[in-house]
Amino acid sequence: MASNQIMFILFSVMIVVFSALSVTTRKILRAAVYLLFVLVSTSGLYFMLNYQFLAAVQLTLYAGGIVVLIIFSILLTSHISQNFEPASIKKSVFSAIASLAGAILSIIVILNYKFSATTMAAKEVDMRLIGKSLLSVDYDGYVLPFEVISVLLLAAMIAAIVVAKKGGPNKSELPTLNQK
Repeated sequence: MASNQIMFILFSVMIVVFSALSVTTRKILRAAVYLLFVLVSTSGLYFMLNYQFLAAVQLTLYAGGIVVLIIFSILLTSHISQNFEPASIKKSVFSAIASLAGAILSIIVILNYKFSATTMAAKEVDMRLIGKSLLSVDYDGYVLPFEVISVLLLAAMIAAIVVAKKGGPNKSELPTLNQK
């Protein structure tokens, strides 16, 4: 087995394991750290595919910026030792069914796609080409996916703050204007 195949297997296993750990742990800070490992492993896959720009964006923006923001929002809004209650059997069953359906759908799509090797040489990476691709709305453009991902990340940040805020003080503990 070649070294690139070993690295691919290593990154793939890390992504699967830490993804499962990030959604099954009951400690919110551990979930954020597991997410960091998933994002770093994903950037490793991008480096293996020779997508250095995308890998650098993955490391700096997602692994560096977003996870740090999530960790700071957790540290500022909740108790660090807070545990979530375990999921009910009903939620666990529906989650398992949804995960299994997603995995089956992904496997069917991948197996039915006809992958073909290309004889074209790789394009030379140029900053102008990257800039035009990022700002283009054409077939090879990245404006729409970038906007969709930015909305998704905003929703993830809001959800992280809401989840972290659940352990805050009760309304009865908050001071009122009449109290001194």
